[in-house]
Amino acid sequence: MKILTGKQIREADRFTIEHEPVSSQDLMERASEVIAQWICNHIGQEKPLYFFVGKGNNGGDGLAVARMLYHAGYSCYVYLVFGKEQLSAECRFNLDRLPDGVCRQEGRIVQELDIPEDAVIVDAMLGTGVTGPLKEPVLPVVEMINLLPNRVIAIDLPSGLGTEFGNGGKTVVMAETTLTLEFPKLAMLLPEAGDACGRIEVLPIDLDTRYLDAAPSPYYYVTEQVARTQLLPRRKFGHKGTFGHALLVCGSEGMMGAGILATGAALRSGCGLVTLHLPANERVAVQANYPSALLSLDPERCFSILPVGLNRYAAIGVGCGMGHSEKTVAAFELLLRKYDRPMVLDADALNILSADPKLRAFVPEGSILTPHLGELKRLVGEWGDEQQKLDKVKKLAAELRSVIVVKGAHTMICSPEGICWFNSTGCAGMAKGGSGDVLAGFLTGLLARGYDPMSAAVLGVYVHGLAGEKSAAYYGEEGMNSGDLPDFLAEALMEIQ
Repeated sequence: MKILTGKQIREADRFTIEHEPVSSQDLMERASEVIAQWICNHIGQEKPLYFFVGKGNNGGDGLAVARMLYHAGYSCYVYLVFGKEQLSAECRFNLDRLPDGVCRQEGRIVQELDIPEDAVIVDAMLGTGVTGPLKEPVLPVVEMINLLPNRVIAIDLPSGLGTEFGNGGKTVVMAETTLTLEFPKLAMLLPEAGDACGRIEVLPIDLDTRYLDAAPSPYYYVTEQVARTQLLPRRKFGHKGTFGHALLVCGSEGMMGAGILATGAALRSGCGLVTLHLPANERVAVQANYPSALLSLDPERCFSILPVGLNRYAAIGVGCGMGHSEKTVAAFELLLRKYDRPMVLDADALNILSADPKLRAFVPEGSILTPHLGELKRLVGEWGDEQQKLDKVKKLAAELRSVIVVKGAHTMICSPEGICWFNSTGCAGMAKGGSGDVLAGFLTGLLARGYDPMSAAVLGVYVHGLAGEKSAAYYGEEGMNSGDLPDFLAEALMEIQ
């Protein structure tokens, strides 16, 4: 799913109006019907709805939704932030269509509003139409909403949030759910202010696909449909040799949990064989947990020698719990020089690369690097804002001719060509030690299975996030941990297959 800029969104609306053809009011009605239906499906009629309405298309959507939900049996209250004379033609048209039973107020002191605690607030003030910081009369309304304990639903985009960059430090509506139209907006997916959106629900409104297909964009959103298209078939007469052999160089004395987690994930990837290279005296824990894994034993307490027969491995994952002793650094450098197929580089492998930039020249083309934000800063340096961060990631991907997976909420996958995919799955319960080890092992298995690096990253990140959601549904976000994820990977794969 393509992600467009605010300017392109307005062009898509205009193109649809001109070429479908459809009137702007009918297009607004179409969007409002989808929003109203979502609210009907998720909020009981016993909850009063308080609509805060702006003067443009977002406000027109809010007014139309209030009308529809009133007719569906909801108690609806409308607060007009601007005077009627300031409203756009479409917004004024929908104001005039409000039934008499919808309570409305215009421009009174917002702090005097008496909003019951069980009411649901609907933010329909600005949507994608904001430029610059908020000011009167919207600012005090946003500040008041953010002080209330009520559930907040934003239409298209929380008021005050710009569609792309420059949202750091801005006052915006803090929504529990954002009902965004047709596709997510880039700002929703970035840590600078993405928290303001809460849960993102993408609602299609059938904008003209000719414009959407032709509009250029380096940003995309990974949905279930996108993940499903990446799946490889499993040949009936295939065998363990044809489905690929993955090698994991993970773990060291006191850090074998990382290797075990990565191994469990690789065994759920569909590849034919998984070998873990580890210190010989740590092998019992792996054999007890995953007897189907093969072992390559290192005589030291860390990674110090290369496994025998590197060329038999279709892909190598390296770094999880590996440490960075002198012997390990030397062995890692030798591995980079000897192995020329795509690798998955995580954790200590990335930190060694950061400490010795000359090693970057030996990273095999088509590898997958999986930094979290701290590791990314060590790789590319500090950044001033989200736009600069994305530029640095794109530059690193191009320099290494590899895929960069920046882990976090809406994990970003950047191709060597600078195309960035943002993930739609996952949950805050995954923010615990070991989740990244599971991802690294799973990606290594997918590479060995035969996926190209970009397909492996897109599919792997999506399935990993979906496994996290399933784990949270079973254990709760607080109670789940990374050890739960490998088994849920299988369930997540089954779901998209």
